[in-house]
Amino acid sequence: MKRRIFLLFLLCGLWLTGCGRLAERRAARTPVSLSPGDVTCTLTYDGRERSYIVHVPPGYDPARPTPVVLVFHGGGGNAENARMMTGFDAGADAAGFIVVYPNGTGRRSDRLLTWNGGRCCGYAMEQNVDDVGFVRALLADLGPVANVDARRIYATGMSNGAIMSYRLACELADVVAAIGLVAATQNLDACTPSRPAPVLHIHGDADIHAPYAGGVGAESLVGIPFEPVETTIAFWVGN
Repeated sequence: MKRRIFLLFLLCGLWLTGCGRLAERRAARTPVSLSPGDVTCTLTYDGRERSYIVHVPPGYDPARPTPVVLVFHGGGGNAENARMMTGFDAGADAAGFIVVYPNGTGRRSDRLLTWNGGRCCGYAMEQNVDDVGFVRALLADLGPVANVDARRIYATGMSNGAIMSYRLACELADVVAAIGLVAATQNLDACTPSRPAPVLHIHGDADIHAPYAGGVGAESLVGIPFEPVETTIAFWVGN
């Protein structure tokens, strides 16, 4: 069901091998273009080594600007988990876009990772990790090795990944063209987007973790009150 929801979002809302360590390649001034397939990339940002998985579709043409979809894992997950759960690789292969699965941060480097979405969640919030800056650095890292269509960069995620996507719409609207969210609301004290952003929001009215009506969910894992869905949507309709 989750995979179907994500693919529905992909087709209806946003759709419109060789990387290694890109930082080392930049230093050597010999960037190698990505080719179809999968690769894990690393970069150092704000004193932390960060990573992300890239899936390049079989029909990728390096001579043609290609859309990119950033898929953010939920709290406590990681990039590989998001990849397996959402099925975006198949969507990318069918529609011809590059999909990127970034890793959040945590006390471990490979699991139980979170995103700093403002008032949520976990390690990333507690350490005030600059995840917005990381996403900008990630895209700059990707630029020399992939022909990215800068007008068609999108963000999506579930739960904490959805919260992160909302933060990008607030603070990185010059880069992210549109966002699609599942099961979370905007959790920032202030949002001043530089331009209006199209938003696709998917949310069950029986959600017991991030309640549709807002507040702390009956089975919340973080104990943080969420904004009501209607409040979040009303904000973006007004912007």
